[in-house]
Amino acid sequence: MSGKILAGMGVGTDMTSVDPTPTAERAAPTKVDFYFDPVCPFAWITSRWILEVEQHRDLDLRFRVMSLAVLNDGRDLPAEYRELLDKAWGPVRVAIAAAQQHGDEVLRDLYTALGARIHNQHNGDYGVVIKEALAEVGLPAELADAANSTSYDEALKKSHHEGMDPVGMDVGTPTIHIDGVAFFGPVLSSIPRGEDAVKVFDGSRLLAGYPDFFELKRTRTGELNFD
Repeated sequence: MSGKILAGMGVGTDMTSVDPTPTAERAAPTKVDFYFDPVCPFAWITSRWILEVEQHRDLDLRFRVMSLAVLNDGRDLPAEYRELLDKAWGPVRVAIAAAQQHGDEVLRDLYTALGARIHNQHNGDYGVVIKEALAEVGLPAELADAANSTSYDEALKKSHHEGMDPVGMDVGTPTIHIDGVAFFGPVLSSIPRGEDAVKVFDGSRLLAGYPDFFELKRTRTGELNFD
């Protein structure tokens, strides 16, 4: 989500070429930590982009949890958005509980199962979404109980701050760390595919590698496209 709240969360590569460089001489994978809140549509689009990039670039990609509810805690917000954030505690609590009990590696598939229902299928009943998502990825049904429990809130806040503190609290999600450099974005209205996905990634990595780069921004236009 561009800003603080939900609503505004080598170019020319030959994708088919074979890298002749011996394996031992290739650079280490680019480490990417992707921080998500399952209810954010902008994070969803960006997450599908980074998965597309993973098909064409050597990434050490890990999904991590941040929380819009934690981010906006104590802020004066419109009633409609506050209601959404109150509901948003459920999915992130379940995600953290799943990671705590079954390892961070479960987050990729669980996020996909949650996000597909929330964004592609437009299901706003998060209780149903959580139960169906857990069943799809083979996680215990009782993890759904975490949605209404504060038992994992300290772990949730820890994960959130690991993702957000290096960026600053005046941004939101998507938040991505590339080789340890954290920034907000990229905010996309559709999912880049193939070579376009790689161009966006290479540009993002280039900017992330410059220590004095802070921001590029323009007003968003058009509708979101999750295809």
